[in-house]
Amino acid sequence: MKKTGIMGGTFNPIHNGHLTLAQKAKEQFALDEILFMPCGEPYMKASQKVTSGQIRAAMTALAIQDTPDFVLSMIEIEHQGNTYTYETLEFLKREHPDTEYYFIMGADNLFQITKWAMPDRIFKNCCILAAVREDKTVADMEEQIRYLQQKYHAVIYLLKTDCMDVSSSDIRRKVSQGKSIEEYVPVPVRNYIAEKGLYL
Repeated sequence: MKKTGIMGGTFNPIHNGHLTLAQKAKEQFALDEILFMPCGEPYMKASQKVTSGQIRAAMTALAIQDTPDFVLSMIEIEHQGNTYTYETLEFLKREHPDTEYYFIMGADNLFQITKWAMPDRIFKNCCILAAVREDKTVADMEEQIRYLQQKYHAVIYLLKTDCMDVSSSDIRRKVSQGKSIEEYVPVPVRNYIAEKGLYL
């Protein structure tokens, strides 16, 4: 079976934390590739103004262009209407039945996933790789994993990674304030943001 990681997110913008997390997942679980999958219309962020999917995808492509096993997936960007993780996973499994999928997420999403649409169908179609974050202890994470295993028969592994204390919202705020984002995003992404006048 081919082992494919999925790094999903709004990527508004993609940053070094996303790239580090994906690389750690690839190394620790011997993944063959990582699909970077910007979401289309994120139904859980419907109240927020989100940069267009094409722009977010362009930044993602620039961020991963020098890493051969990192691949841009446009599945959710090209989907009409709201995008749901369970639908995306079911589509991928139908198209690639010989592939095992590993969905990479932060600790925050592990604690929120029961609020996602059809969590049982998410767990049925992938393994979860959850990164430990500073605001959650390993004991907290293990307790949540046990709960999800009992309720959904979920397959979940902890991902060891150094936490990068940055978020996309932090980066957008820094840009709007005229502050440097050099240490947070790859150079091509930084240049693209400047050229397009994003987040001002």
